[in-house]
Amino acid sequence: MARATVGLLHPGEMGAAVGGALRERGHTVVWAASGRSDATAARASAAGLEDVGSTAELARRSEFILSVCPPHAALDVARSVGAFGGVFLDANAIAPATTRAIGAGFARYVDGGIIGPPPGASGTTRLYLSGPEAAIVAELFDGTVVDARVLSAEIGDASALKMVYAAWTKGTAALLLAIREVARANGVDDALLAEWSVSLPELPDQSLRAAASAAAKGWRWVAEMEEIASTFATAGQPDGFHRAAAEVFRRTN
Repeated sequence: MARATVGLLHPGEMGAAVGGALRERGHTVVWAASGRSDATAARASAAGLEDVGSTAELARRSEFILSVCPPHAALDVARSVGAFGGVFLDANAIAPATTRAIGAGFARYVDGGIIGPPPGASGTTRLYLSGPEAAIVAELFDGTVVDARVLSAEIGDASALKMVYAAWTKGTAALLLAIREVARANGVDDALLAEWSVSLPELPDQSLRAAASAAAKGWRWVAEMEEIASTFATAGQPDGFHRAAAEVFRRTN
């Protein structure tokens, strides 16, 4: 693909890394500093992104817009763009129904789901894409450390994959956190860890990693668990698992 101008909303840890990958590929990546924090500005600067001031100016200059934000903000972030004639990619952890609602506001829309850490090396991070123009977005990432994979032409498929993947990874993390709290409340935490070390030796370290991750990012995962719960309910499955997980992460804040 020829070099393109991509607007990025907003460069958090993941977004800045994805934007940096696009910039290294030769694309121009712009962002809007208005109303954003100093920490966001520092990430954008480190990734080599170009500040164009406002979201309106970002939309005016961009051929593509990429939204990477906390899931609870995805709809408002999309609406902040206003009229946009290019391709809008929502790559947030949201339910298929949510991404369809966002997509209804754009003439050209691609559904995305990111699995993996902020990209820093090849083979770590996959961007799943769905929608009629998914292949065009995938081409943007050719030659970058982001492995962009087209799932289908159906809006919602990429988000559905992200939901069921995170249902396990973050859902089981929440379960481990809750189990440790119940064990502490009953005075058997040390005994539980001792038994795990014999029968399930991976769980002590896994529970520690879950606690560390939740302390740093749990506030983002509350809405993600709620989006997963909605996805389960729409599929006719019990949604209580992940509504409870949302509450576990809410308590880590």
